[in-house]
Amino acid sequence: MTSQDSYLFRAAELLAKAESESDQEKRTELENLGRAFLRLAEQARRNSETDVTYEPPSPKLSEPEKEP
Repeated sequence: MTSQDSYLFRAAELLAKAESESDQEKRTELENLGRAFLRLAEQARRNSETDVTYEPPSPKLSEPEKEP
C-alpha cells in the first residue's frame, strides 16, 4: 500500500465517522481531519511523480598557499 493509499483510506474512515457523529463540534473536527488527509494524499501523489536526484556540491578548489 502506497502512502497515498494510506492517506485516502484514513480520510475515508474519518469522513465516514463524521457522517455518523451527532455532536456538531466533533463532526466538524472529523471533517477537517478527513480533508487534511485528502490533502496529504494529493501531496503524496505529486511526490511520487517527482524524480528527485541528489547532486553533491562541487568540491572547492584549494587556495594557493601564501608565501611569508
